[in-house]
Amino acid sequence: MPDAKPEHDFDGEPITSEGLDAVKAELAQLETTGRREIAARILTARGHGDLKENAEYHAAKEDQAHLETRIKRLKQRLLNAVVVEPNTEAEVVSLARPVEVVDEATGEAHQWTFVGAAEADRAAGKLSAESPVAKALLGAAPGEVVEVKAPRGARRLRVERLL
Repeated sequence: MPDAKPEHDFDGEPITSEGLDAVKAELAQLETTGRREIAARILTARGHGDLKENAEYHAAKEDQAHLETRIKRLKQRLLNAVVVEPNTEAEVVSLARPVEVVDEATGEAHQWTFVGAAEADRAAGKLSAESPVAKALLGAAPGEVVEVKAPRGARRLRVERLL
């Protein structure tokens, strides 16, 4: 049986400092500009008469409910956020630290950074720390090969280097 990888448990949601800044910026925009725009739409729609049959008014009120839900979720993310900085001292794959990995079957190289689930952006090379690939690679050292169970069969990934 191979050595177990260390678990990366957090009391909250792991997020990079850049991700935290993005959440704060979005929240500020929604709480100011977003709310003002919705309020203006509601006011304009009210001026069109009977509210029972006013589709514009009902659409604006529905958008307002979605906006408030998004604001509530962002606030909850901020409350749960645990900022994770790249550990450049560690000699193993860790959260927020870019890594170069080679798929042994194809020889294809990938550069990934493992981040909190809400920050994941595959196109930008940011994979969720909750993904099977991350779970297999976190704690692995350069030169180490890990096996990841995938829908099309197991993949063998070699940690090329920490960036």
